[in-house]
Amino acid sequence: MSKRYYEWSMLVLRVALGIIFLAHGLQKIAGFEGIVKWFGSIGLPAALAYVVTTIETVGGVFLILGLFTRTAAAGIMFVMLGAIFSVKMSKGFIGGYEFDISLLAIAVALILSGSNTYSLGNLFSSFKASSSVKKTAR
Repeated sequence: MSKRYYEWSMLVLRVALGIIFLAHGLQKIAGFEGIVKWFGSIGLPAALAYVVTTIETVGGVFLILGLFTRTAAAGIMFVMLGAIFSVKMSKGFIGGYEFDISLLAIAVALILSGSNTYSLGNLFSSFKASSSVKKTAR
């Protein structure tokens, strides 16, 4: 596979995962009181609702923009592992955790490979690299 197709593939995965998690985070914000109660009802600390909501919302935005891609994907990976093992596993694979496994796999792919196409992180690193070259040339 050519490098070009690889980068475009990672862009598609990054933006799709970002949109999904931004939507989930915003949904949690809209009904946050209920989310906090639900976390408590399944035996999780209520404070974890704040952490999960932040990771989903901010992580989703970062993935869409291509900022801190690997870090955002790592946060999402931990959210998915928590969801799978605390809620979805008991429901079985089909109708349970199969979608979560897909999201987890995308997050792991982004952790391993990153995504530089149309990425603000890549833009900032290019800017930083060019400014350090200018300083060195002086």
